[in-house]
Amino acid sequence: MSDQLQQADGIPPGPCRKTFSDLARALRFYSRLPIPALPWEDDPHGLPDFGRIVRVLPLAGLVLGLLPAAAFGLSLVLGLGPWLAAILSVATATVTTGAFHEDGLADTTDSFGGATRERRLAIMKDSLIGSFGTSALVLGFSLRIAALATLAGRTDAPAVMAAIVLVAALSRVAGLVPLVFLPPARSDGAAQAVGRPAREDFWRAAALAAALALLLGLSAGLPASGIALTAFLSALAGIALAGVAKRHIQGQTGDIAGAAQQVAEIAALIGLLIALRP
Repeated sequence: MSDQLQQADGIPPGPCRKTFSDLARALRFYSRLPIPALPWEDDPHGLPDFGRIVRVLPLAGLVLGLLPAAAFGLSLVLGLGPWLAAILSVATATVTTGAFHEDGLADTTDSFGGATRERRLAIMKDSLIGSFGTSALVLGFSLRIAALATLAGRTDAPAVMAAIVLVAALSRVAGLVPLVFLPPARSDGAAQAVGRPAREDFWRAAALAAALALLLGLSAGLPASGIALTAFLSALAGIALAGVAKRHIQGQTGDIAGAAQQVAEIAALIGLLIALRP
């Protein structure tokens, strides 16, 4: 039966299967995409092991950037203009992930109102959104939309679509910085449950994300300097959020990682705009 199953799915056992499994788990965790259970998976919908899926996170980021990029390109083809194209692209990204990262940004900024570490952690766990969180969401969406619309005025549509995809990969790796370099702030939180990626695996993922961004960006006509600045600012944003978390709650949570991804995405897009300034 095992041999028949291997022949049916067409994927040989070993590293290939592990890679496909890790990619499927990463996409299920980071998105609402209907990723089917693979034939050899025992528990396809269990919590992923971040010690493993960090290796394929750049690839998962690329996949998650495809739909927003397609929405942007299709909107331009239909003559909707760059601003509406940017809004529809960001809307598609938000629906694809179920506002996964945006929720982290809102909870993280809401916690700034807490006077103590315990109060800040309690605010993060609360499902309600306050004034800080609402303001952060409005500013975050506005910056992402404005950056894409402005980018459309400085380069062609394929380059903007490539930027959306490569930024999706870079920012998700940047979002791991707090998880890798800080201990979990809670002993019973999701960050504790999924485990911490090893630093060597993180650096491999970062190198892979940078290589994919360079390859994709250059093939779409983006300047190498712009891609380098995008990667640098994305990483810097992840480091900055880790620094905020260390001072704020002496550790990290899933919300901090989500906030890091959002800030990294905005920083990466601004990096491209700086490189492509008129």
